[in-house]
Amino acid sequence: MRDIPLLVVALTVCAYWLRVGAMIVRARRKQHRDVGIIPERPAERAMWLVFVPAVLAWCTLPWLGLAHDGGPFALPPFARDSAVYGVLRWIAAAAAVVCLVLTVRAWRRMGADWRMDISDDNRNLITDDLFARVRHPIYAFSIGMMIATAVVLPAWPMLVVALAHVALMNLKARNEESHLARMHGDAYARYMERTGRFLPRAASRHS
Repeated sequence: MRDIPLLVVALTVCAYWLRVGAMIVRARRKQHRDVGIIPERPAERAMWLVFVPAVLAWCTLPWLGLAHDGGPFALPPFARDSAVYGVLRWIAAAAAVVCLVLTVRAWRRMGADWRMDISDDNRNLITDDLFARVRHPIYAFSIGMMIATAVVLPAWPMLVVALAHVALMNLKARNEESHLARMHGDAYARYMERTGRFLPRAASRHS
């Protein structure tokens, strides 16, 4: 039988990025809105030189893992032969699906405010729903999905892509926070005090 956890992850990752593509097309054709496919800021354009290849590799490596029984793209023997790790792979695959579902919810909440880069065009500060306790839920779920992918396919190329992706999400989040702090001032400072970057704070100061 096929490697079901890896197939689930491969389909989930593709569904994630196909949804991103659909949102880009809809924004441009129906709403005549730019969503930052080519970032406005030089720092983000430089990040895109790593981010775009990482995304392409993320979408491709699970399928290569399904197609190969050996070699650098295949599931390593320790992951294939361990019953305990096999259970962990199923849990990770389920977590990836949950991350996708919650990301769709966050996208819907953002609506027309969603874009891929940092821009002065978006002036609404969203602080409710999934954004009420976490400043970057979309990035957080992206990291979660990437970690789940690396758990399901712990081959070294996938681990390298995962490390690059997590580093980029952290850098992107920090850049976005600096931009929003300049744009929204005290309102964003108060929001930062009661929220975590990728995980909820253990206790809110203003609960």
